[in-house]
Amino acid sequence: MSRASFDRYKPYPAVDLADRTWPGRVLEHAPLWCSVDLRDGNQALIEPMGFDRKLRMFELLVRMGFKEIEVGFPAASSTELEFVRRLILEKRIPDDVTIQVLTQARDELIRTTMESVRGARRAIVHLYNSTSTLQRRVVFGLPEAGIVDIAVNGTRLIKELAKGMPETEIVLEYSPESFTGTELPFAKEICEAVMDAWGPTPASKVIINLPATVEMATPNVYADQIEWFGRNVKNRELIVLSVHPHNDRGTAVAAAELAMMAGADRVEGTLFGNGERTGNVDVVTIALNLLTQGIDPELEIDDIDAIAAIVRDCNRLPIHPRHPYVGELVFTAFSGSHQDAIKKGLVAQKAAGVSTWEVPYLPIDPADLGRSYEAIIRINSQSGKGGLSYVMEENHGFRLPRKLAIEFSQSVQKAAAETGLELSSDEIWSAFNDEYLSGKGRFALDGSASVTSTEGSACRVTGKLVDAGATASISGVGNGPISAFIAAVGAALGAPIVVSDYSEHSLGEGAEASAVAYVEVRAGGHSTFGVGVHPSIVTASLDAVLSALNRLERRFDSAFVATHSDMPSRASISP
Repeated sequence: MSRASFDRYKPYPAVDLADRTWPGRVLEHAPLWCSVDLRDGNQALIEPMGFDRKLRMFELLVRMGFKEIEVGFPAASSTELEFVRRLILEKRIPDDVTIQVLTQARDELIRTTMESVRGARRAIVHLYNSTSTLQRRVVFGLPEAGIVDIAVNGTRLIKELAKGMPETEIVLEYSPESFTGTELPFAKEICEAVMDAWGPTPASKVIINLPATVEMATPNVYADQIEWFGRNVKNRELIVLSVHPHNDRGTAVAAAELAMMAGADRVEGTLFGNGERTGNVDVVTIALNLLTQGIDPELEIDDIDAIAAIVRDCNRLPIHPRHPYVGELVFTAFSGSHQDAIKKGLVAQKAAGVSTWEVPYLPIDPADLGRSYEAIIRINSQSGKGGLSYVMEENHGFRLPRKLAIEFSQSVQKAAAETGLELSSDEIWSAFNDEYLSGKGRFALDGSASVTSTEGSACRVTGKLVDAGATASISGVGNGPISAFIAAVGAALGAPIVVSDYSEHSLGEGAEASAVAYVEVRAGGHSTFGVGVHPSIVTASLDAVLSALNRLERRFDSAFVATHSDMPSRASISP
């Protein structure tokens, strides 16, 4: 687009509402929800749903708790008409659910539509005609009075036909289509004319739906329009004020939330925002936004993956991996700093033992949506120690010391960078096992070491050390098994070895649980970690020391220059 193109567009005029009140209001409850997936969403599909897919979607919406569901445009096609009739005749509509059907304000379409809902316990007949300045001029070529006549005549016909259907309660919904492009005084005038023709009562209100058929301005302007209308329309107490935002500017959710603050009672939208052009307002996003504010959304969304699977199958459309709440990656952190904060937040949350959810970068607990923690943190070349620590603990039970996590993350990042791919949990475990637990390397024990007490608090470790295939007896004394073993190995190699860090924990629960030991060993001016796993914590600790010695050899170009032919008298450590 040329930079000069901006002058082809004109700004949307502001609403004259200097004393607007909606900015100071706080949402306190969910709106009345109406799903339009089966009508508005269906019209937007490359391959519109047939009966089976529509029925599957309808049953999903019922399970989720929608009490008003727009099921189709029965005068548009035989498929739409058949679906509405079968829902009624096959008694598939629960008593607490009201179906809604759409019709233009044309006599022949209204008659077909009314006949389609015959026999239903209760049905909303959604009447619309376009009222915008632009469409009056370029589509209909009618003055305001002619547009009002269309709406009023349609309303009167619905009212007359409803008299012949006493078994079905008919609720009128009227939409001045393209409300956002309609002058507010005219929108008020035409809606009041419809109300006069229909005759709502406190016990039988009319639904006045003010759609952002095309999103034309910032969300605050839509809120101003809703507040202006609610404050100025007559008999507001007889109206259920509804909004139906589209997403042309990408702000439909914000527009709906501000409209609710401005007085809207009801929201029409679709699951995950499917709809014409850029879509309808995303009902699930609004509902879960409410949940994060401690408000009951009054919809069942505790298994969002199952909902998404049905929606994808019915719509034959993908869901973006970054789609709010439902996207595959929305609860996933690759960034090292994010991973570290999430890990610490989850630990603090568990330690606090409180129900209030407070975890960095996660505005909602994935478990409340049926999501698993396993995918929250995933590892690629951007990941750091925090993410790696989380995966190792949550998926494999290893609580890595911080310095070990830093050490291991470097090799994992290198592997991810070389492939350019994400590493799975299994791949991370395989790398950890190969690096720390495989037992490969120059040093090993031939059998088990013996740990015995000596005088005082000291203990002695004896055993046979294998060095590059040769075996020699070792013996050392220390204030504990690890220090005694280090003394024995150091004496055998003729080199000082120091343990600079040690930690341990159980791996699993119960009598059969193993122990895992983490040991940082320093020798020859270098240090590295080793890890050991064994039912005996002593054996796990000694294995961790050998793991560290072997890793020193591999990492620092044979730090121990002695070979088995030299052992033990001439063993030494390279500078």
